[in-house]
Amino acid sequence: MMSIQQGSAGGMPVLILKEGATQTKGKDAQKNNISAAKLIAEIVRTSLGPRGMDKMLVDSLGDVTITNDGATILKEIDVQHPAGKMMVEISKATDNEVGDGTTSVVVLAGALIEKAEELISKDVHPTVIVDGYRKSAVKSIEVLNNIAQKIVGNEKEQLTKIAKTSMQTKLVSKDADELAQLVVNAALQVSEKTDSGYKVDIDDVKVEKKAGGSLRDTKLIKGIVLDKEVVHGGMPKRIEKARIALINSALEIEKTEFDAKINISSPDQMNLFLEEENKMLKNMVDKIISTGANVVVCQKGIDDIAQHYLAKSNVLTVRRVKESDMTKLARATGARVINSLEDLTSRDLGSAELAEERKVETDKWVFIEGCKHPKSVTILIRGGSQRVVDEAERSFHDALMVTKDVLEKPAIVAGGGAPEAYASFKLREWTNTLSGREQLAAEKFAEALETIPLTLAENAGMDPIDTLADLRAKQGKGSKWTGIDARSAKVTDIYKLEIIEPLSVKEQIIKSATEVASMILRIDDVIASSKSGGGPPGGMPPGGMGGMGGEM
Repeated sequence: MMSIQQGSAGGMPVLILKEGATQTKGKDAQKNNISAAKLIAEIVRTSLGPRGMDKMLVDSLGDVTITNDGATILKEIDVQHPAGKMMVEISKATDNEVGDGTTSVVVLAGALIEKAEELISKDVHPTVIVDGYRKSAVKSIEVLNNIAQKIVGNEKEQLTKIAKTSMQTKLVSKDADELAQLVVNAALQVSEKTDSGYKVDIDDVKVEKKAGGSLRDTKLIKGIVLDKEVVHGGMPKRIEKARIALINSALEIEKTEFDAKINISSPDQMNLFLEEENKMLKNMVDKIISTGANVVVCQKGIDDIAQHYLAKSNVLTVRRVKESDMTKLARATGARVINSLEDLTSRDLGSAELAEERKVETDKWVFIEGCKHPKSVTILIRGGSQRVVDEAERSFHDALMVTKDVLEKPAIVAGGGAPEAYASFKLREWTNTLSGREQLAAEKFAEALETIPLTLAENAGMDPIDTLADLRAKQGKGSKWTGIDARSAKVTDIYKLEIIEPLSVKEQIIKSATEVASMILRIDDVIASSKSGGGPPGGMPPGGMGGMGGEM
């Protein structure tokens, strides 16, 4: 335990921090944070690229996740170290912003920090390094913008290549061709044209998953799949030319807000009371049927008697549907969600070619499909086991996001580490225009960028030194799309292989990695306050944070 003590003029020690607080200063603090950040990068490094390995993560309850998605890996392992947490945050932010590149961003940040460590050990001040890095990041993004290919927003062929590239690095890579088509069709279906291009809301693509079958049984459904069954056995299980009412109020008789007692003195009165209830429920059902609806989707509960009347009228009914699904149904079928039955008219109904209850493995689900111009669709993922469909869902999310990125910002670059290698080559030329120590930082930035193609090569079992020499030679001759073809372990033109990525993903990777590296490098003092009454935080050894370097 230590408290910071300072001798005052009168020789009295002055305590500033609370008892049990620890402080790590200067070089020690930096070294500690740098080690933690490098360790995090090391964890995900082997999972980069098409030859990357997967991680098996077991949580405290024994649930297993098998994935090679950087953001998922870091989210699942509970990182304790504060600098490590910052690395987890950038992968999360990248996932939310552009959806892909979550592993690359951590690998690049780790490399930037590692290269900076070399300069710090030669007494280059961290602020100088940070300034050099910031300028280099701006320059790299400018270089990438210069070489990016502009495409017409909804070019299906290019979009399919992009979705496919994203899936090549995942568990679903064998079926990437067919699955990429699904993703692009789904994204185009829900995209909306704006003045400046296209807008896509990923939430409009509902992803349902069910273990069973194989990945090839994955389907795109022009409509919505509800993981509920038809509420009453006597109802039809299939309705063609469905006219759909979406109701947000319960088809039940509301209880009074205050306690009411009814005194019934004879059996006749009891019958009258029950009949009145029946009549009210029947009126509700009649109101729905009078609009011509033959499918009812209700967000709340439905009384047994109302179910009986609906079944008699041959109306397929589903109850207790999530609000998000109601919104998606409205976008898919063109119906309006009604909050009160009095407002329901035939104009509020949506339409679909088919509403049907089907058995999916052991569950019964209701499919509403064949909507004319749905603004919301469903991808139903199938696969051999729960782990497979979980990972497939993550792959679909990434592929949908990159398709969205390109629809919203139609510029593309090749994959395979080619743009990073090219930016690195251009940065080296540009460093000659800089002066002093910033030049050193810019050179290190260029080296760090090469970590991406280098890691791809290492994961593919290629020799890193030969690969780097080969890559630099070809880039030097001006073939800007030269990168690593990890599948056949060669240095070659990636653009010809149709491995394509969105420019916005590359920009995000460089921005985020530079920001987190700068942030970690600028920290020179770590003050950890103690938990009240307990020992130091995180079970730290009394000697400060020295023992935290390897803690994960």
